Amino acid sequence: MAQVFKPNRISVSRTPAASAIEGLARQLAENIIKERESARRRARNGRIYTPFDPTDDVLTNNVETVTKGLFSGNTGSLLSFHTSSTSTAIQNTYYRQIYNGISSEPTSEPQFSIAYGHFFGSGSGDLTGNLNDDTPSRAIYKQYAQLLLQPLDKKFTIDGADTNHIYVINFNRARFRERLDPGNIEINLAQLSGSSVSNLVHTGSNVKVHATSNQVITLIDDSSITSAAVGETGRIYNIVSGTIDDGTVFFPDKTSLQHYGLLFPDAGVIVLDADKLNLSASFNTVTGSGVQGDNAIKLFKSLSGSVAISPVAGRNYGLQARSSEQVKSTYYFVRVKNGDFNYSNNPSYVSGSSGNLAYSTFINDPQTYVTTVGLYNTRRELLAVAKMSQPVRKSFTREVLIKVKLDF
Repeated sequence: MAQVFKPNRISVSRTPAASAIEGLARQLAENIIKERESARRRARNGRIYTPFDPTDDVLTNNVETVTKGLFSGNTGSLLSFHTSSTSTAIQNTYYRQIYNGISSEPTSEPQFSIAYGHFFGSGSGDLTGNLNDDTPSRAIYKQYAQLLLQPLDKKFTIDGADTNHIYVINFNRARFRERLDPGNIEINLAQLSGSSVSNLVHTGSNVKVHATSNQVITLIDDSSITSAAVGETGRIYNIVSGTIDDGTVFFPDKTSLQHYGLLFPDAGVIVLDADKLNLSASFNTVTGSGVQGDNAIKLFKSLSGSVAISPVAGRNYGLQARSSEQVKSTYYFVRVKNGDFNYSNNPSYVSGSSGNLAYSTFINDPQTYVTTVGLYNTRRELLAVAKMSQPVRKSFTREVLIKVKLDF
């Protein structure tokens, strides 16, 4: 049998010429590295644009829910209610726009609109010659039913029972932004007078707040104790008896809540059961056929009338509501290292026509102040500007981290 010998060592002899070549190659490589480092330093000292690292410098898709007061000035309470003096008679048969001041004043702004709707068209007269008894109250009911209910659902169902007539509070779209904020809505309704007056003459223009009862019905949504139903426009909550006191929701009796209507937060609409308001707040809604009841004004007078009634200490009546929206943000972390942006092309940085530094100390220890960050695209087109609250000093011994937030 032949034997195979395996060497356990390999010896390579180098000639002096090979060693010299290896030394030259190493020296050349070191020179290239030094030149690149020098070029990198020069570029850092004079560069204007610095690309972001998508992994370390950019944080995307951050969602934050922002709430604010629904009414003018970002206030959460409305204590002054005014109708418009410029609306036509025909417009008033359909809805009333509510302002926070006299509508003719420059500071007055629309806050929401109110309306009355009846499934069969009762409680309003036809002033425009529409066919098929298409009165304003019928048009209002059908409009909101089409907007808020499922395609095959024709009537609003409140506490398990269909209602033929409703009062509507429709907040202005620009105010509630994405949605109303459930859990931060309170409706205060003063009791009206004239429950014994004939239904045919008890129109909105004749009704007043009860002079002596001082009774106020306080309504909120049940989002804090009940999961939302889902409809055509999104979530649906019940409007029930209760109060919001210093941000705390209080229900008088959770086991036997009184249901008054529905909240559609994503549509900015509150629907109230007219039958329930007749019983609890003496609305005495006009439902005569062909009779112009002007019922929407009853809701206006009940809302505005609650403000004049003295509540318990620390509370206000009227209307309380907040808006809610989800803001998507992208964070850009601008990292200015010690060797970056220590020189400026501002004319005040140099003196004379030769371009000498204004201060001799800047030769070895330059000082700059960061005031603005510009965000550019790949074509170096300016897309956004971020301003510092105050200038930030920058030098070879100081590094700066700036967080820029863009909301969408």
